[in-house]
Order: sequence, then C-alpha cells, then structure tokens
Amino acid sequence: MAKKSKKTNPMLLELIHELKKQSNENDVAIWKDIALRLEKPSRNWPEVNLDRISKYILDKETALIPGKVLSNGNLTKKVSIAAWSFSENAQEKIKKSGGKCISIEDLLKNNPKGKDIRILG
Repeated sequence: MAKKSKKTNPMLLELIHELKKQSNENDVAIWKDIALRLEKPSRNWPEVNLDRISKYILDKETALIPGKVLSNGNLTKKVSIAAWSFSENAQEKIKKSGGKCISIEDLLKNNPKGKDIRILG
C-alpha cells in the first residue's frame, strides 16, 4: 500500500485555505475549484505553454493556471497570467509581449469576485 503524503509547503497551505475562505465569503465557485486542484499531488498539476494561452485566452480575460507556465511558443496578446510558478523564459516572453505575470494570491486580492478569469490546464 502506498504511503499517503501531505502538503508541507506553508505558502501553498495558506493559499489553499485563503481560496476556500474567499469562495465561501463571496460565493464564488472558481476559488474553490482552484483550491481543490492545488490540493492534488503536484505531479498532476498542469504545465501550460504560452502558445496554448495565446490560443484560448481572450483580450480582456486573465489566464489562471493552477500549476506551471512554460515558455514553448509565443504569446501574441497582452494578457495577465496568474499561476503557481513560471519558468524564467516564460516570464521573459510574457513581459516582452506586454503581459503581466502575477501570483494566484495577488489575483485573489485584486479580483475577489473572479470576473473575467479563464482556467487553463
């Protein structure tokens, strides 16, 4: 039988707790969905490339990736991207295209109602 492991990163545990709290307070299901995705093992978290973000995100939307953003492809739009982590090359390409890299915590603080957010991954 496999050993059950627990999350030990205190920043991740605090983020999951805050996402669930905001979901209940503001009655917004998107934050609970993200919290449940982050509770899964990190090997199951999505890794999304920039070309996929460019393909599926509209101009006024914010991309939310409950995993890692990788640098394969080019970003052709000015979009804000929130994720748990970014590769260095992905951050450079996002900044070159005029977009912004933000953390999930910052997105939660700036947009507690979850408007104009699209989850990728």
